[in-house]
Amino acid sequence: MFLSEGVVFALALVDNGALLFLLVYHVITLSDLECDYLNAVECCSRLNGWVRWKAGAHAALVAVLALHGCWGLAGAGLPLLVWLCYEALSVPTGNLGVYEPTDIHERDRLSRHLRDVLLYLAHYLLFFFVYLYCLIVALLKGDPLQRHHDDTIITEL
Repeated sequence: MFLSEGVVFALALVDNGALLFLLVYHVITLSDLECDYLNAVECCSRLNGWVRWKAGAHAALVAVLALHGCWGLAGAGLPLLVWLCYEALSVPTGNLGVYEPTDIHERDRLSRHLRDVLLYLAHYLLFFFVYLYCLIVALLKGDPLQRHHDDTIITEL
């Protein structure tokens, strides 16, 4: 309502693309920890700084879609937003963040974090193409060709 559909879906595409790049960074960093290229403290300090940014960017995306009236897309992003907020707010007292260096190697926690990040990556990749489709549809609404009143196409500038 306050922005055109094309601008809303372009913003959604940019936000989603930034989140995709961030999640690829998460996958690379967790893989480096798994292969012992990074130690646990360095890996967790790198990743914990991005947890709230990831939730904030997704919250902004859901809010813009909801304010514009795209209830289906906002509702589809809401469960992931709830999960990201739950994950960020349920950090036990004394831990550094979602990624804790002292117990990341215990009880397959590293593989669980990697699985979660890959699921987030699949979600954002799917919705990247959904937002791209919505952007194309929004840009092609109406008649993109200039016509005279008798339906002849104007070809001269």
